[in-house]
Amino acid sequence: MKPWKSYQEQLEILKERGMIIDDDVAATQYLDRVGYYRLSGYWYSFRELEYIETGDGAAKPKRKNRFIDGAHFEHAVKLYVFDKKLRLLALDALERIELAIRVDIAHLLGERDIHAYENPDLFHGHFSKKRNRRTGKTDIEHWQEKHNGLLHRARREPFVQHYQQKYGKLPIWVAIEVWDFGMLSKKYSGMKLIDKASIAAKYQIADPELFQSWLRSLNFIRNVSAHHSRLWNINVLERSPVWEENEYWGALNNSRPFYYFCVLQKLMRDICPNSHWHQRLASLLEEFPDLGYCNVSLKQFGLIDGWDKWDIWL
Repeated sequence: MKPWKSYQEQLEILKERGMIIDDDVAATQYLDRVGYYRLSGYWYSFRELEYIETGDGAAKPKRKNRFIDGAHFEHAVKLYVFDKKLRLLALDALERIELAIRVDIAHLLGERDIHAYENPDLFHGHFSKKRNRRTGKTDIEHWQEKHNGLLHRARREPFVQHYQQKYGKLPIWVAIEVWDFGMLSKKYSGMKLIDKASIAAKYQIADPELFQSWLRSLNFIRNVSAHHSRLWNINVLERSPVWEENEYWGALNNSRPFYYFCVLQKLMRDICPNSHWHQRLASLLEEFPDLGYCNVSLKQFGLIDGWDKWDIWL
């Protein structure tokens, strides 16, 4: 087991491994407030590489516990600050998108049944009828259990108490306020194709399955951002298909975050057409620290050449 280390001992370890510390006091404060482990994700690329033979004639790269020449603690901090601003930008757009999709779902389904969220007839058969072999429950039943858990957690919220006391059950346009982005995404995926298509069309997306995958991927981005994890060069696990709408979309890497920032901007143009969100992102990208000496650049973010000439960013 790794032993506990004081902040000063952590600082000495970094120095012994070749990290340049320009200000011991400031560095110690960051270790105290941000944490060695979290910052280590930002200085990972500063570590020297070695290649280990795998036995089949190939060599596997491995990071050594030694920093390359010129690695500064300050550079890791700048990356961390850049990433923090990036996460906040993502959350800003995601909030607006989440609220808009909530209204879309609640308004469409609520017209048919004010308690639509628990009516299996309003959802496709795979979601409402097919039973999980292990649990014996349908997806809508699993979803309803999560809904009930969130509703219980929100039971003291004035709006929940009011509707439960007066009406006994929350209408969908009220109940949807306790759902998180994942619940919202899952409910959309369970809707009938014609209803999914109706909502996707509001955002000029002809393929509702593509829109469904976007919501799932954006939930991943939301969780990374909300939990203060490293975002700028993360390997996106919940990937959407590459949209071949034009040469720009086709050039994007769906395993890199920039693809999903393009999705955010695409949706923002319909939801908040007067927003300056895209300009704030462009300004932030200009703040990316110059770390060419360790091969760290916005290519790891997924940025493509000529992106700033693309009409969705203008």
